[in-house]
Amino acid sequence: MSKILIVDDEEIVRFALSEKLEENGFSVLKAFDGRNAVDVFGREAVDAVLLDLRMPGMNGIETMHELKRLDPDVPIIIVTAYGDIPTAVQAIKLGAYDFIEKPPPISKLIVTLQRATEKLELERKVKRLDTTFETSLELLMGRSKVMKRVIEQIKQVSWSDMSVMLQGETGTGKSFIANTIHNLSKRAGKEFVRVDIGVIPESLVESELFGHEKGAFTGADRKKKGYFEFAHGGTIFIDELQNMSPIVQTKLLSVVEEKKAYPLGSVKPLDIDARIITATNKDMKESVAENKFREDLFFRLGEFIITLPPLRERSDDIPFLSRKFMIEAETEMNKQIKEMDDNALDYLTRYNWPGNIRELRNVIRRAVLLTEDGVIRNTHIELLIEESDEKKETLSVSSLFPLKAAVTDTEKRALRHALRVTNGNKKKAASLLNIDYKTLLSKIKEYGIFPVE
Repeated sequence: MSKILIVDDEEIVRFALSEKLEENGFSVLKAFDGRNAVDVFGREAVDAVLLDLRMPGMNGIETMHELKRLDPDVPIIIVTAYGDIPTAVQAIKLGAYDFIEKPPPISKLIVTLQRATEKLELERKVKRLDTTFETSLELLMGRSKVMKRVIEQIKQVSWSDMSVMLQGETGTGKSFIANTIHNLSKRAGKEFVRVDIGVIPESLVESELFGHEKGAFTGADRKKKGYFEFAHGGTIFIDELQNMSPIVQTKLLSVVEEKKAYPLGSVKPLDIDARIITATNKDMKESVAENKFREDLFFRLGEFIITLPPLRERSDDIPFLSRKFMIEAETEMNKQIKEMDDNALDYLTRYNWPGNIRELRNVIRRAVLLTEDGVIRNTHIELLIEESDEKKETLSVSSLFPLKAAVTDTEKRALRHALRVTNGNKKKAASLLNIDYKTLLSKIKEYGIFPVE
């Protein structure tokens, strides 16, 4: 039941209006002048105000200013005599919802109040959803100042149809955020299609994106839909944008501008209705400056750019994310973890995390796997990060050796380290290395690292 505050210095008017409003399902509060109205408004949760313009002491305009200062969202409807219409129009410009001439036609008054209170309720719901939305994203992504800024940008752009470019280092969560933007958009019920340009052979990129007709090229033995056609009505997420060749850039620009695409071998265009979200681990402005990426396409795809900070720049989030990943791993592995000790958390916070969130999650998952007594300690974290760093170092110098020798050396080091970390438990070592148990036994035997039972 909506609560209406009637403000009028004439008791008979207050009585008559309150009687009619109550008959129509409203709850009513009354005030005999501006000061009294401000006092009642400050104590009660009001959904709309019927405000007389001419009153002794504070007039209607002054009263409205005070009420708006207390709550700018509550609609105020001016009730005015014919001669005061210019003042009522001024009140509208100052923020009043509407004005009605005295004596107010009851049917018009009821309709106006219903619309005003419905609008207020909708605005309040949106604010509540906004708060819930922001809280839920913080629980997923972190609560640091820089991530709150990213969350605010997601809120701003999700409901629009603007193209979005996500920039950030590998492992910062670009795919997750692209999916989040789609799920919060008006296209949420439609397809979300991910395309990783980096893994498609250059000769096939155009066919994969836009499709082809049967016989369009050697090996095209049937008609094939492209990713853009699959994403019709939904969202297409193009990852590794920096790997797009100049030829495909030109074709994509045409699609973005004309909203049409020609499958290879076709003279009939397809209508394209897909929101485009792109991601890159490069600063695309630098790529444009170096003539590696078309400036006109950059502006088309980057109508809204979100830059994701690396984990090292938001260390405040690391304890929160670590505990979150620990709980996820507990559920996945059906293990009970009592705690992560302070030294482990301190080590996690101080580490540089070159692999960002993805690396942190992997380390926490493996730490959950390794702990025997339900406590993740500093020693677990140190060993796992040391192993990760050793792998990176080996890979960075592998070009100095023949490929086969480099692979063998890397495998030996990884096997030895996994067995050392797990105290010789081969099943845990296999899980740690993400290989099956039989493969582990075979490698142990091949390299003569550990006696095979």
